[in-house]
Amino acid sequence: MHTRQTLQGFFLLLVMSLCGVAAAADPLLDDAKRQGLVGEQYDGYLAAVASAPTPAVRALVNEVNGKRRAEYERIAQANNLARSDVEALAGKKAIEKTASGGYVKLQGQDWQRK
Repeated sequence: MHTRQTLQGFFLLLVMSLCGVAAAADPLLDDAKRQGLVGEQYDGYLAAVASAPTPAVRALVNEVNGKRRAEYERIAQANNLARSDVEALAGKKAIEKTASGGYVKLQGQDWQRK
């Protein structure tokens, strides 16, 4: 049990650093979050808040999620984990790091402002 907790802590730190780097490196993403166009979900992925997003918002979401999926897969394979476990940890951390006023979506719930 202790080993699993240690591994979860390590991966959480790794995912935290990845989320921080991605956010700092993409001013378009930061801007879209501030405008309430996109939000973080429980599953570790970004999504458009509006039901009919603009093509630019859809493109941003697809680009960011493609990079996230690749990184989650890399982390999962390198550590013999299910990608879903990495996604869940990343989603939890991304929601925690979402600034006040940003949108988050918890499992089974609608979008809400943090």
